[in-house]
Amino acid sequence: MTIKSLTLALHTPKSHTPLRHASHPPLAKGTTMTPAGLHHISLVTADLERSLAFYRNLLGFVQVERPPFKLAGAWLRFGASELHLILNPKGTFRATRSIDTDDTHFAIRVGDFEAAIAALIAKGFRDSGAAEDPMRVYVNRNSIAGYPQAYLCDPDGNIVEINAAAAKA
Repeated sequence: MTIKSLTLALHTPKSHTPLRHASHPPLAKGTTMTPAGLHHISLVTADLERSLAFYRNLLGFVQVERPPFKLAGAWLRFGASELHLILNPKGTFRATRSIDTDDTHFAIRVGDFEAAIAALIAKGFRDSGAAEDPMRVYVNRNSIAGYPQAYLCDPDGNIVEINAAAAKA
């Protein structure tokens, strides 16, 4: 696939029918926590301008407004999803189980944030665990981002964010 065809693919609407490999079972329905889609991908970078040039100029991503987080960064949109770049030269591949919301993670959007948190707690996760506790979940219901967020680590130490749309005022 050429860069031009990749850029066109990112900006060309597709059918809303999810792609499935023949050997993959259908997604569970009626579960307490059903992901609604991919919200964003977050990547750390040591050189924000170099990363912005790559994603904007080479792949055609569009920069959008970003809240004033403590670390510099940029948000880019592609199709219905976003790429969040974070200037964090100390960011690395996960060598720890602690949750660092400024390190590499991916996010899933859920329809009911509180139900998702309740489901995690019912499975043994706790929001009061020690930093290295593999069952720790960090919950931020009033994030500067404008929507509730929770972070936990998968068994390999990768950070997963669970979020939901902001409550309507």
